[in-house]
Amino acid sequence: MKLYKTLCLATAVGLASAATAANAETWRFGLEEIEGSVQARYAEAFKEAIEDKTDGDVTVQLLPYGKWGSSYSVLYDAVQSGSLQLAFGSGALGGTVPESQLLSLNFVMPADQLEAVKVLNSPEFLESDAWQQSFRQRGLVPLSELAEGYQVWTSNQSIESPEDMDNLNIRVMDNSLLRSTYQAYGASPITIAYGELYSALQQGQADANIQPVFAHEEMGFYEVQDYMIFAKQAQFVATMMGNLDWYEGLSDDQREMIKEVTADLVETGHEIQSEFNEKRLDKIKADSDIKIVELTDEQREKFRELVKPVRQTFIDEVGENAKKSLDILLEAYGDAES
Repeated sequence: MKLYKTLCLATAVGLASAATAANAETWRFGLEEIEGSVQARYAEAFKEAIEDKTDGDVTVQLLPYGKWGSSYSVLYDAVQSGSLQLAFGSGALGGTVPESQLLSLNFVMPADQLEAVKVLNSPEFLESDAWQQSFRQRGLVPLSELAEGYQVWTSNQSIESPEDMDNLNIRVMDNSLLRSTYQAYGASPITIAYGELYSALQQGQADANIQPVFAHEEMGFYEVQDYMIFAKQAQFVATMMGNLDWYEGLSDDQREMIKEVTADLVETGHEIQSEFNEKRLDKIKADSDIKIVELTDEQREKFRELVKPVRQTFIDEVGENAKKSLDILLEAYGDAES
């Protein structure tokens, strides 16, 4: 009898384990950045929270840059097709979701980074019909916005006024809106592959560059530039997005869980990027003699006035959802410090 009970117990445990394994889910999360990056640190916090709240019934598998490929279009295609359930999309996402270029517009967000990211994650913006439909009509759904720090200029000359940008060969991502932005400043924007940028700066094929601080440090761009200029014209923002069919197939409780976790991570994400960029800037200062330039409000205003017409360019090129989303931000931010 004891043997029979033992066998029954073992069978029951085995069946329970098999049922648990059968019910377990894996959410594959593609990152645009490498391990140890801002995106990776945020994704690790997301993974920990989800796995804790589900008692391990959901496993979040993180796939940093290189684990899914090296072309951002491959990453975005993978989440659209459902091969990945989750992914980050930033500047290059404009080719897939044109409205997302809104997050690259200069002098729309205020200089206060925490204020900016709280608005981006507010229901008024993130859950608005305009922003949601911009992604949903491409098989995606936006879940949160991660601001990764100021976009910072580096150059072989100081940039303190628009005149200093006259005919400056500045590298921008392959994004028509960014080209329009820097043309408005008087520069000559050029596109160079990210992996070829260091040598292009070193050999003088480009005079200047735009990146968040951590990217300047990671890729060593500061080693071949003389000035680092903080104009606080824009933050580098990545949208955490999910595959639409996958998201709609989740239970109400799972969707609510994701909403709660990402809401809790708004300030955490800000703290991660602040610490990350401060340490990277300290390292740049310690390892080089690059000159740091911080523009005054008066200097920034001259750039702001020149670039305002690009907002209409954005609306004309992208459409009604672009206008509605921009209007939400302008109202929330008070037209960025006016």
